[in-house]
Order: sequence, then structure tokens, then C-alpha cells
Amino acid sequence: MNETVIEYVTATIGGQLFGLPIERVQDVFMPERLTRVPLAACEIAGLLNLRGRIVTVVDMRRRLDFAAREPSPSAPGEPGKPVAAVARRAALAVGIEHKGESYGLLIDQIGEVLKLPAASREDNPVNLEQRLARVSAGVHRLDGKLLVVLDVDRVLDVGANAQAA
Repeated sequence: MNETVIEYVTATIGGQLFGLPIERVQDVFMPERLTRVPLAACEIAGLLNLRGRIVTVVDMRRRLDFAAREPSPSAPGEPGKPVAAVARRAALAVGIEHKGESYGLLIDQIGEVLKLPAASREDNPVNLEQRLARVSAGVHRLDGKLLVVLDVDRVLDVGANAQAA
């Protein structure tokens, strides 16, 4: 038997374990010098230049309606800079290519690469929170944890969820 195995890059956002199909992930980086975009959707953290590419950075906590990231205790703030800017620097981003554009998904922690059988992926449970279900392509039940498989296309469909001001 030749069982199909799917590799996922795991990430934690707001305490929830997520899996991104490895073929969609280009790189993992620490975002620096974000430039805010006026009138952009609230989940757009800003733009940055990453090795000559302009990358749109999506704050996954905002995208998933999670609480804002707490400032790290080791970085209480720098003179003249808001604490949120210092806390954001400690975050990581997963680089994704979508429709010819580069994106960075701000996450809390990066995990390991998991190889899971495609057959073990289940449809979203009926009791999965709606904010997770709207960006999920299914789940894998792991030892005591639920891995939510992110549907990158739905995650990056920011404009469809934005309301006109």
C-alpha cells in the first residue's frame, strides 16, 4: 500500500495549533520595519521589503479574531516607540505566495514539519469555532491536540471580508 502523506509546517496562533501545507510555504522570517497601509483592512499589519520583494503582512491574530499579542516581558519598550511595535518584532511570519503576490502571515510560534496521512484529515467538526472554520481545510486529531489545516486561499481572501467604511 502506498498511502499519501501530506507535510504541514505547524504554527501556533493564540494557543491554537495550525498546519500549513508545506508546498505553500516559501520561508519563515522575522518581520522588521513594517510600513502601515492607510485605509487597509484591520488585519493588514503593513508592508515590508524582504530581499527585494514587497510583502503584504497579515496579522493572523486579527484575521482570526484572537486577542492582541501581549508584549514580551523581556522587551518592556523602547524610548519613543510604542510597546506594540516592540512586541510585534518578536513575532514570526510565514512567507506565502498567492496569485503572484508575496504575503507574510504573522504567527506566534513556528513548530515542526509534520508528515500526516491524507486519510487522517477530517472535515471540520460541527463544534469548531466559526472563526476557525471559515479558514480551515479540515483537521487532524493529534495526541491531545487538534491541528487545524489552514486554507491559505481563504486566509488571504481579506478583501471579501472587509466592510466599506
